[in-house]
Amino acid sequence: MYISVRDAHLPGPFGSIHAGLKAMGIEHVELNYSKDKTVPSVDSDGRESLANPTAIEQYLYKAHGYGVKPCSLLLANNFGSEDLQSEIDYVIYALQAAAQMEIKAIRIDAYLSTQDQWPLEKRAQHFADCMKKILDATNNLDVTMGIENHGHKGNEQEFLDAVLNAVGSDRVGMTIDTGNFYWYGYPLKRVNEIIKHFAPRLKHTHMKAINYPADKRDIQREVGWGYGEHCSSLREGDLDLREIVKSFKQAGYIDDLCIENESLGRYNKDKQQAILIDDAAYLREILKAIG
Repeated sequence: MYISVRDAHLPGPFGSIHAGLKAMGIEHVELNYSKDKTVPSVDSDGRESLANPTAIEQYLYKAHGYGVKPCSLLLANNFGSEDLQSEIDYVIYALQAAAQMEIKAIRIDAYLSTQDQWPLEKRAQHFADCMKKILDATNNLDVTMGIENHGHKGNEQEFLDAVLNAVGSDRVGMTIDTGNFYWYGYPLKRVNEIIKHFAPRLKHTHMKAINYPADKRDIQREVGWGYGEHCSSLREGDLDLREIVKSFKQAGYIDDLCIENESLGRYNKDKQQAILIDDAAYLREILKAIG
């Protein structure tokens, strides 16, 4: 396993993606892939096109020149959209770009704009049907898709299990966000159990932490309770990330541990830099400890 970070964390405190990665002592980054087929620039706060093979080659040339290695694409798909075909095409384009970039996995959003209108069974089957269409259209590509446990309905274990079982493909698994099940309201012990449950289907990660008051950790909370105040650096969180990463290793996972720290907005740039540098250091300590 190796360490990566979400692109959005870096330009603010460090000035650019490549400067942030250098300061953190890592090389890999997850890139936000927009529906206009652009991703953030590695050396500015702008965006650059991945709309065709030539543009992708040019982007990679620059990235590699800075020692930057894109390891995943983050998508904001919505399979509840009225224009469903455009959402499916968006994922297909991302998979094609990822294949040329030699990226092994992309992040799929579990969000559905229709989630409050449809019962669990309908939501899960619809999502699975969309994934099957994408698989059929990209069966020549060696890129996997990790569905992130994201949003009010996308953190339901029952929904995620139903989708993965209905799809039944090794190319579709999980982007496990270590903080989102906790954000959803599950008690701490239950969060650890759910993460271990999904570890064998892991394709990508978001390493996130929350530090709740002691009397709130082991009870069922309302969705999102106190998140803005209590989201934290990785070292300060309640989750035992060492045991979680160990469970990933035991499940055969060998890819990135992607830092996502949503506490950064509470701090100035100097503090943001220190937190991100320590997040990377903490994950290095964990990887060294588990061998």
